[in-house]
Amino acid sequence: MPDSQQLKNSPEEFRIYKKRMLRYFFQIFAIIVLVAGIFWVGFERGQKYDQLKAPISIESATFKNKEQGADSVIDFSLFWNVWELLKNKYVDTGSLDAQKLFYGAIKGMMQATGDPYTTFLDPIENQKFGEDISGNFEGIGAELGIKGGILTVIAPLQGTPAEKAGIRSGDKIIKIDGKAASDMTIEEAVDHIRGKNGTNVVLTVYREGNADTQDITVQRGIISVKSVTLEVRENNIAYIKITRFGDDTSKLFAEAIKKVVAQKNRALVIDMRNNPGGYLETSIDVASKLLPKDKVVVIEESGNKSQKKMYTRGGDLASGLETVVLINEGSASASEILAGALKNNRSNVTLIGKKSFGKGSVQEFIEMPQGTAAKITVARWLTPDGTQINEQGIKPDKEVDFSNDDYENNRDPQLDEALKLLKEKLGIK
Repeated sequence: MPDSQQLKNSPEEFRIYKKRMLRYFFQIFAIIVLVAGIFWVGFERGQKYDQLKAPISIESATFKNKEQGADSVIDFSLFWNVWELLKNKYVDTGSLDAQKLFYGAIKGMMQATGDPYTTFLDPIENQKFGEDISGNFEGIGAELGIKGGILTVIAPLQGTPAEKAGIRSGDKIIKIDGKAASDMTIEEAVDHIRGKNGTNVVLTVYREGNADTQDITVQRGIISVKSVTLEVRENNIAYIKITRFGDDTSKLFAEAIKKVVAQKNRALVIDMRNNPGGYLETSIDVASKLLPKDKVVVIEESGNKSQKKMYTRGGDLASGLETVVLINEGSASASEILAGALKNNRSNVTLIGKKSFGKGSVQEFIEMPQGTAAKITVARWLTPDGTQINEQGIKPDKEVDFSNDDYENNRDPQLDEALKLLKEKLGIK
């Protein structure tokens, strides 16, 4: 770099030097701005993440897209008028969490459809949903649904605290820890029933055939249940129990049915009693092991009555085996799809038990921003012969009761009837 004396003696060199120094200055300034910008973006993201976790006071809450959605038909200013009333007049404004109010408004919109399966899941509920379908969570282990406008136990999962405490399929839950269940959505009811391992929840239930309600105390536990189990019963009859159609079901069922073939079992019982359902794709995977390729498993009917048929994919291993499928009031959704597919496509399948729950609607699960999700009913299921499942259920070929007395004395007349029928089909005396 030239010294000051040289610059004084050379105006041209001084001009070049000044220009170069300006360039250095702007480069350094640009780097500083870039680094500061990166830091600020990270800081802002961290702040937003923390804000999602922390309560937001109604006084400090601000909104994006506040004006969007107002039109000549729906005056969205009503929402903001009510918001302002709540903010200015509610007796305990300081306790209000704007985020919860916001989520509650969305849930109310979903609930207004009148469809109990069209729901919005806040971040905590979305996490719990993922735990449910994976089969690992803390709670009592019972699937809930709305039937006749009443919170109803679709099924207690096998070996869970709910089953051990005596909760039954079809039990109508009137209160949860003394709070009226009629005022709760399914998600809210699940939230009240869930809890830490070792804690208790008291369910007030009404059971058909009883004169009064009863309080059942259930101690919550860690729920981790394999969705498929295999046993071999007398006369070399295989017994496969499917408790849900979850993350592990396709793999476990494929392993089980391969063992059935390897063991040369003579017949098969598939028990889907108290199976609340799960993934459609999983039910098609299971059906593909029990039906020839390209058989219709289910028909999806959209709101405009257009239909889409879903077929087996190949891999049949057991369509030649005489089979009994056990269903009851707790068999719902994907289990009803499989029962209907087997009944319609095979002559060597008999359904035994009670009419299934009747959840024949299709929910699309959509991940939303901020860790939330939406479940939207987009279609209804029909059996391969076009029979409506929703609110109708699947009727067994042979109806067999399972009474409270049977349950309390560890009897299973439905399974007994299945084994008896298969013994007759096999010609065993």
